[in-house]
Amino acid sequence: MQWSEIMDRVYQSWKSVGEYFSGLSRQLLLLLQQAIGWLVTLYAQWGLSPEDQLLAAYATLYLGATLVVLLLVVLLVRRRRKRFSSKPLPVEVSAEPIGQSVEPEPETKPAEPSTPPAESVEPVVEPVSLYDRMRSGLSKTSSALLGRIDTLFSGASAVNQDVVEELEEILITADFGMKTTQMLVDAFQQRARELKESSPERLRDLLKEEIYRLLDVSAKPLDLDGHSPFVLMVIGVNGVGKTTTIGKLAQQFSSQGKKVILGAADTFRAAAADQLEVWGERSGVTVIRHDEGADPAAVAFDAAKAAVARKADILILDTAGRLHTKVNLMEEMKKLYRVLGREIPDAPHETLLVLDATTGQNALVQARLFQEAVGVTGIALTKLDGTAKGGMAVAIGAELGLPVRYVGIGEGIEDLRPFDPQMFADALFEKR
Repeated sequence: MQWSEIMDRVYQSWKSVGEYFSGLSRQLLLLLQQAIGWLVTLYAQWGLSPEDQLLAAYATLYLGATLVVLLLVVLLVRRRRKRFSSKPLPVEVSAEPIGQSVEPEPETKPAEPSTPPAESVEPVVEPVSLYDRMRSGLSKTSSALLGRIDTLFSGASAVNQDVVEELEEILITADFGMKTTQMLVDAFQQRARELKESSPERLRDLLKEEIYRLLDVSAKPLDLDGHSPFVLMVIGVNGVGKTTTIGKLAQQFSSQGKKVILGAADTFRAAAADQLEVWGERSGVTVIRHDEGADPAAVAFDAAKAAVARKADILILDTAGRLHTKVNLMEEMKKLYRVLGREIPDAPHETLLVLDATTGQNALVQARLFQEAVGVTGIALTKLDGTAKGGMAVAIGAELGLPVRYVGIGEGIEDLRPFDPQMFADALFEKR
């Protein structure tokens, strides 16, 4: 074999090794980017500011890598100790004299067959109804509201000024807001005087009826079959759970037999499109995306084209988290409207604003400014189970006239549910 052939084989071998490690490094880098994106999304949902999310993600990865190294060291040390302790010990020679008889050990009786254990019967878990989920999700708000209201009405002989003032304080504490509280208390006081009610149970029912009246906004219901495809644009600030809400909606619509396409128009947040693709794979739906930093309007254009060409039933468009006070970002939102409207008549057919219930009255401010800027048509209220500020759902209907389309009352997919005003009022006022 010639020397040149030997060197060529050596070169090819090293080239193969280099390509293998290069591919491995790319895979590791991709996994690292996905992990950072997932951590950023998690910390955004926990309420960290955008500038702290990436720093917290890197710190978490560094801490995790350190713990893994320490764990490997501990396992290595334990393994060496185990190998050292497993060496055979010297055998002791018995001092018993040779030839001495050894009495045989008494025969052991064969063990009686044991009685086979009774078959364990698994308890039947009853499915949790939607009302029970709503009741559980509103438990914090109900606890902060109902006990004080019952105490107030039990100790009052009539709806006088003292009762009215204390009722106002209770409602404001539950984040109904000043304007909504005033509307609610005035209507309640007027009806109580007209009907001359004084019993605690009846006063409680009157207040529940007035809350339901404010919640029951006379808005056009969400008609997913009214357009083909039906375009649902999802907007809101960072950290409220937009992408998670979109994923849950996609899975619910898909399970109903509808063909869904997702548009990843949030091209600014790190790994936002990756997170949406994970939901797409889980739900079995198509995700239209571009590279990070691309023009969101271009994503909206391609998603609309794909929805029409593939005869999709629903197109859900994710958008970048934006502050309602940023004029340039709000102008970009209007550009998305124009692009969608050119490709699909009257699109978007629903502009769903996602709000975090734990932010209370700040969420109401967001809703008001978004409505002025782009014309919100519905609300998705997330994290309702994690707050005692559920009264802001009433404030949204009373002050803005916007219907609450969906409420998030838990972490599971089934915990994002269409909003039922009557069920909300009943669950809020049910005694625990």
